[in-house]
Parts: sequence; structure tokens; C-alpha cells
Amino acid sequence: MPYIGTKTTLKISDEKKEIIKKRFGKAIEFFPGKTERWLMVSFDEGLTMYMAGDGSDETAFVEVKLLGKGNKASFDRMTAEICNILTEELGIKGDRIYVKYEECEHWGYDGINF
Repeated sequence: MPYIGTKTTLKISDEKKEIIKKRFGKAIEFFPGKTERWLMVSFDEGLTMYMAGDGSDETAFVEVKLLGKGNKASFDRMTAEICNILTEELGIKGDRIYVKYEECEHWGYDGINF
């Protein structure tokens, strides 16, 4: 039950969304037991965002939520890959990307909780 939400200053074409979604689907496998089959992805685009008080360059904030726990190696690989994906696909520089992780003990789906 992973979720990846991306907030960015850019407007993202449907084609780019599809590419990023697929690449996130592969990257989520850095976490043992996580696959694209259960991955939910969202995009919140065209936002006004400031980084270090500067709103003149493209910026992104990415949230990754997991049912259960991750490990440091998985988090490190995932952060590097998220930054790589957003730089390659959207041109956002790595120093303008924040990635936040949240490990959840309780997660509901289809009327039940895991």
C-alpha cells in the first residue's frame, strides 16, 4: 500500500504523467514487498512554491507513504531515483526537490484495514 504524491510548480502533460507514474512504479520496488500493483500516484501541479525564499525556479515536493516500515538503504535509493526521475522528465534540479517519507501502521482499503 504505497502512495507517491508530487506537488510541483510545473504543469505536467498527460504523457509525462504516464512516464513518471511508470518510473515511480519501478522505483517503489526498492522497498521490500512493495510493487506498482498497489501503488497510488497523484500529481498536484501548477502551484506557487518557494525554496529558500526563491520562487523563480521549478520546484517539487514529493511525499512517499508506506504501510509498514522501510529501511535506510531503500529510502536512500528512492530519494536518489525520485530526484533523477523529476530531473530527467521535468527538468527540476535536485536541489529544488524535497522528498518526505511516512511509515504508516494502519492503512485502509476497500472497507477494511490492514
